[in-house]
Amino acid sequence: MKKALFFLLLGLILVLSTNTAQAWGFFGHRLLNRLAVYTLPPGMVGFYKANIDYLTANATRPDSRRTVVPGEAPKHFLDVDRYGDSAEYKMPRKYADAVARYTEDSLLQHGIVPWNVVAMKNQLTAAFKDRDTDRILRLSADMGHYIADACVPLHTTRNYNGQFTGQRGIHSLWESRLPELLSSDYDLFSGKAKYIENPTDAIWGAVIRSHAAVDSVLRFEKELTAQYAQDQKFGYEQRGTQTIRTYSREFSRAYHARLNGQVERQMRYAAALIGNFWFTCWVDGGSPDLSKMPRTPSESEKQRLDREAKETAATPVTTAPGHDE
Repeated sequence: MKKALFFLLLGLILVLSTNTAQAWGFFGHRLLNRLAVYTLPPGMVGFYKANIDYLTANATRPDSRRTVVPGEAPKHFLDVDRYGDSAEYKMPRKYADAVARYTEDSLLQHGIVPWNVVAMKNQLTAAFKDRDTDRILRLSADMGHYIADACVPLHTTRNYNGQFTGQRGIHSLWESRLPELLSSDYDLFSGKAKYIENPTDAIWGAVIRSHAAVDSVLRFEKELTAQYAQDQKFGYEQRGTQTIRTYSREFSRAYHARLNGQVERQMRYAAALIGNFWFTCWVDGGSPDLSKMPRTPSESEKQRLDREAKETAATPVTTAPGHDE
């Protein structure tokens, strides 16, 4: 039953996805938000299922804003290694304390993803208290994206695309190419959402877990590269009307095997954490009866999303500070 449900979800995501690869890839972010809906308790799941297509499609909206909206890019990552050895354990958990220690300019240059998730947790909790359907949906979709980003090892290092170690392209290999090729064999169902007693500790725990994997992500790719000729490591595939150069299926599968389930574990962890945060916001927001609220976005919210999409598409792309791929 789980396998059948996954293939149904997979098909829906592939229909909605584009070929753009940022963060977990559009495919990954959409799949994770969608999976998180199925972790929710009875008091929430009806409302979220009614809006599952919204939550799926808009899971990628933060990436669409990333290079054109000032202040957006730093919300997706944290260069832990910029701050010294074991910084992930020592950095201030309160944003004001971090600003006092490092300055806000430095934080914005090197990423603020854990502090951003905590801020969004407070915003979503307030939206539940206000019984505001539009804000609940908008913030749920966005927060799912940022939580997922915190679960990606390469979002916790300055060497986010292997640019300092001659491994440029590893970003999309780990978080886009591998899930797109192999996630149909993953077990991504993580049980029911759990209340988070300390959201700050939870999101920093995700960063700590991700950063601990950086060494293996980089080392295994470098070891494999030494064993493959360039024409074996890379190949060409048809994507729509385009022929693109990408990592070969053979190399991708070998790298995936070397990682020993790491991508699958991180995706399952991310889906569970998204559901946990949504559930915690609902509880802290007074556990409102969502069946008595409007169950779909308002017309004004739909129009706002349309305007945002058009503005994003029409704005010339500029280089975002940090982790521009």
